[in-house]
Amino acid sequence: MTQAAWIRLGVIALAVAGLWFLSRSAAEAIPEIARWVADLGYWGPAVFGLLYATGTILFVPGSLLTLAAGALFGVVQGTLIVWISAMLGSSGAFLIARYIARGWVENKLVQNERFDAVDRAVAESGLKITFLLRLSPAFPFSFLNYALGLTRVSFRDYALAGFGMLPGTLLYVYYGSVIGAVAKIATQTETPKDSGYYIVMALGLAATVLVTTLVTRIARRALAEATQTTQEAADEA
Repeated sequence: MTQAAWIRLGVIALAVAGLWFLSRSAAEAIPEIARWVADLGYWGPAVFGLLYATGTILFVPGSLLTLAAGALFGVVQGTLIVWISAMLGSSGAFLIARYIARGWVENKLVQNERFDAVDRAVAESGLKITFLLRLSPAFPFSFLNYALGLTRVSFRDYALAGFGMLPGTLLYVYYGSVIGAVAKIATQTETPKDSGYYIVMALGLAATVLVTTLVTRIARRALAEATQTTQEAADEA
């Protein structure tokens, strides 16, 4: 086995251990949150979505909320709720940066060479570059929303590029659904499923991880090439 193969095996082992740790830690919290959401009835998903969108604007890390959505609502509904909420929150942050808090965001980006390269690339291909950033973000998600508000990308292209958030959203929601299933069994609020259920779930998770990883690598490479080309053109000018 090569060193790279051992490293990949170690990363996978750590990921599995981390997933198990999270599921055990969530064993008490998730059922309580689930009951709270259930008590809200039809308003449950809407309230959760509103909290998610607000958190996006306020720089609250969305990964934990995305995992919670998977545990509470399942893969399909959870992905839809998170994606719509993230779109609303990111759009709010974009508009705040462009029309309200432009000076504050500019101060945070002073002398950031990576952002300068992205800004020039966005000026040439706004939709393409923003979509690639969503697939393989060069900045943290919450801050990227504000940073893009300073670029010349149109709000229309910015919104359309939001579809690039779907692969990452699906991955985290899938993680959350696995954590939720284990947590419910750990607290005996659900009868354990047969082995076939867990095999299908594991295969689905593995496929989601594989596809998301491939998409991210392709996007990262394309983004690097686009920004490098723009940088070289600016240097020549």
